[in-house]
Amino acid sequence: MPSKKKSQWKTLVLGCFKDKNLTLESPKLVSKKQGSSRISLSDLSDYSSPSVISDLSNSLVGNVQIFTCKELKEITNNFNKSNFLGEGGFGKVYKGFIDDKLRPALVPPQPVAVKALNLDGKQGHREWLAEVLFLGQLKHRNLVNLIGYCYEDEHRLLVYEYMERGSLEEKLFKGYLATLPWLTRIKIALGAAKGLAFLHEEEKPVIYRDVKASNILLDAVIIYSFMHFY
Repeated sequence: MPSKKKSQWKTLVLGCFKDKNLTLESPKLVSKKQGSSRISLSDLSDYSSPSVISDLSNSLVGNVQIFTCKELKEITNNFNKSNFLGEGGFGKVYKGFIDDKLRPALVPPQPVAVKALNLDGKQGHREWLAEVLFLGQLKHRNLVNLIGYCYEDEHRLLVYEYMERGSLEEKLFKGYLATLPWLTRIKIALGAAKGLAFLHEEEKPVIYRDVKASNILLDAVIIYSFMHFY
């Protein structure tokens, strides 16, 4: 019999980051054991240049996938409203599904969350690039996994693992009748703390300045029969 998936609590890292002791170094994937360094926005002379995206894709090869707009339209059924999960400062989020034909041997079949930048919103290319840089290089069980991104013409999209239980905010404040048991709350707090500790203990520490219930996402742990909202 296949083994059951181990339950995990993960934190979605969005928005503002701040690095300390930044230096200009060639892009490398982060690995504290090997002493390698992480590229950040401060290391880029012109983060809006197309050549930066090309260099970025080379740096993150094997860590994240580069999707086309056509592919993301296909997996979200052309961003159908039935797949709509929610909307934040960055833009709208849609549920999609990557099957075994899209990226065989590279991306296992799985549901995903596709976040599309709102071109008329307050955030833009810089914020999109910041998420690609940080979540494309930092991998931890308590950070949501960035599977890939799309950079095509004016389109900026991000593809994350799908977190079935939605955000902690929804569980606490959005009218759910069931109260979260204290043991569950402690597990969520511990998972968030582990994610933050990982960021703070990096060779180049990351100070995450947007810790709030809406940015803490929960995986498929069955607490109650919670509905799957993002």
